[in-house]
Amino acid sequence: MRLVVVGNGMAGSRLVSEVRARDKDTKVTVFGAEAWQPYNRVLLSNVVAGTSSPDQVRLLDPRWYAEHNVTARLGVEVTAIDRDSRTVVAADGTREPYDVLVLATGSEPIVPPIPGVERATAFRTLDDCERIRRAAESARSAVVVGGGLLGVEAARGLAGRGVSVTLLHLAGHLMERQLDEEAGLILGETLGALGVAIRTGVTVSAIGERHVELAGGEPVEADMVVLACGVRPVVGLARDAGLEVERGIVVDDELRTDDPSIFAIGECAQHAGRVYGLVAPGWEQASVVADLVTGTDKGARYRGSRLVTRLKAKSVELAAMGETQLTDDEAEIVRFSHRHKGTYRKLVIRDDRLVGAILLGETSAVGTLTQLFDRGGPLPGDRTGLLFPDLAGAAAVADSPVRMPDSARVCQCNNVTKGQIRACWESGARNVEAVAAATRATTGCGSCRDAVEGIVGWLCEQEGVSA
Repeated sequence: MRLVVVGNGMAGSRLVSEVRARDKDTKVTVFGAEAWQPYNRVLLSNVVAGTSSPDQVRLLDPRWYAEHNVTARLGVEVTAIDRDSRTVVAADGTREPYDVLVLATGSEPIVPPIPGVERATAFRTLDDCERIRRAAESARSAVVVGGGLLGVEAARGLAGRGVSVTLLHLAGHLMERQLDEEAGLILGETLGALGVAIRTGVTVSAIGERHVELAGGEPVEADMVVLACGVRPVVGLARDAGLEVERGIVVDDELRTDDPSIFAIGECAQHAGRVYGLVAPGWEQASVVADLVTGTDKGARYRGSRLVTRLKAKSVELAAMGETQLTDDEAEIVRFSHRHKGTYRKLVIRDDRLVGAILLGETSAVGTLTQLFDRGGPLPGDRTGLLFPDLAGAAAVADSPVRMPDSARVCQCNNVTKGQIRACWESGARNVEAVAAATRATTGCGSCRDAVEGIVGWLCEQEGVSA
């Protein structure tokens, strides 16, 4: 079978490795518009901050393709799909035939149509990071436009370089899709303590050489401008080929398009009316498609994902999941707020089930709450124990390895349970790096690293061996 994958980002590269893990013989060709080896976009703010190098966010070793008999066409864009001959056409004029085609074309940054926008740099790729890093070397002030997750990450990264940063956001509070107003306010205050000035409820009308102009004419000083105004699915290739496209490329529970030989996964795919903008759903979709195209599990189906948004950086820890915007009239709301300490915790409960949560600041409760959110089971009666699992008598599902069930999901991005980590340890994995190589735990957002280290350390203590 000839498998062609268009897109070598986090979803496409995961699919290729999942297929090769199941089948050594399938002919696999992957096209990547970027010349870079696949890398972890989740960690790009660390590259901007200078705490990670491009090599440190790489997902696959450069030798991986040759060692696994995969043809990688890096820096080669696919420009057309000929469905009649089952061939893709590349920008260099080459044609690659396929039996199965998987589109993993991802998303592209939204660039607002305002005067001077060509002076700004979008925050999306490693090349963008390099441009931002070079500009930051001589900049005294920077403006980041957009206060969603990407904008917060970009601002935090620039502030980490010692640049004076102003974050401009159209909505009334930061990350309004994931956070309620109070959490957005506290997040802004936390960023303010790191050197980021927050301006919400403002509109950028133009970008000058040394300033950004707001609607109404107010200038904001800026030696450099970074755009983080959101993303949209890259669907032009699919639309030109006559595939069904709405907001994304429409797929069914098998992740197939309306052409049964073509699948779509990741940020370009629209499943059950929803386009996911996070990494974990794309990886879950890649696993389903790998099962189907290799015949490993012909009954594999994608049923949607329960999203947990994570931001874990120096002095900024955040997790948000589910329906966070419901009010006291719509659900049972349990909250704790301590603005002076930058702490905010909120549970949204309906029918004795956790349907949403926000954790800002120290997030020791996130493992417990994520398990409860994923499982959808009834909650313990002690709501205080859910917010503060370290309190004596807390009745929550414990983060302690001793009491954590093997079914507890430790790595949300890669769906790795405590039981899988235990099995790896029993097979000889005695440190986090070995567990990561075997399960991919810690290779997504990285926020589970402490938990994985704790489990591995506990197992080593139990057996009296060295980690």
